[in-house]
Amino acid sequence: MMIKSVLLLVAGFVLLVKGADWFVEGSASIARKFGIPELVIGLTIVAMGTSMPEAAVSINAAINGNAGIAVGNVCGSNIMNILVILGITAAIMAIKVQKSTVKIEIPFLLLVTILLFAFGKSDGEIRSFEGMAFWACFVIYLIYLYIMSQRGESDPAEDSKPMDRPVWQCLIILIVTAFMIIKGSDFIVTGASNIASAIGLSDRIIGLTIVAFGTSLPELVTCVTAAFKGKADLAIGNIVGSNIFNILFVLGTTALITPVEFETRFLTDTAFCILAVVMLWLGSVRKRELGRVAGVLMLGVYTGYFIYVIL
Repeated sequence: MMIKSVLLLVAGFVLLVKGADWFVEGSASIARKFGIPELVIGLTIVAMGTSMPEAAVSINAAINGNAGIAVGNVCGSNIMNILVILGITAAIMAIKVQKSTVKIEIPFLLLVTILLFAFGKSDGEIRSFEGMAFWACFVIYLIYLYIMSQRGESDPAEDSKPMDRPVWQCLIILIVTAFMIIKGSDFIVTGASNIASAIGLSDRIIGLTIVAFGTSLPELVTCVTAAFKGKADLAIGNIVGSNIFNILFVLGTTALITPVEFETRFLTDTAFCILAVVMLWLGSVRKRELGRVAGVLMLGVYTGYFIYVIL
């Protein structure tokens, strides 16, 4: 039974990660066919694609009555994205931070994380009207991204790049990858729940650790690869954007579908999310650079948090 659950979990991660990757490729190809600028595609479709594993798992978990996995997945992914992924990346190479990221995007992430804490503390549940509040913030964020893309300089050659595949092939890719994402999330929730029951772990711990790590794999690979290629300055913007999407889009959408139970213990996890964002901001605000010392410190804080979670 345990071996079967582990295999189910691994198969789910493979389907989810590859499905999200191919979904982004197909969506971007169709968007280019209709003349949508490459920069806008990157800020919307690709950004949402990196958060798709969290979205699929969280919505699937909530619908199946495993809300502990849903909230734990988002909190765990956000903590891991900053403290582990950016920690590892910064430890490899100092990361330059864009001015807008320090002044607008990180403070906005801090604001929505505090909002999540407030919603969870108020009545122990994230309800539909709170999901609507998240979505309102999400729309504001998308408008901000669009304005930023209009102000930025995009490469005309990129914007006019021909579509990689015919539309019919892209549509088939979208249908197949959507099925992969749905089945992958189903396998992960089922496998994780079975493992939790077998070894006596709560859905919260499984969501904060195993599921969070699996759904953060795309960000981890992207950021570490960028660091080795000397493009680490892209890492923080991608991670901050992904974390904003996780709270506003993932939990917002989940709460609109079904009320999401917010256990008291999640308040501590959300507080760690807030701490992680504060550490990121303090580590990068002075020189607009996240240095190696900050990266090592982040990894140390995550180690302490991980020990707290499993004990």
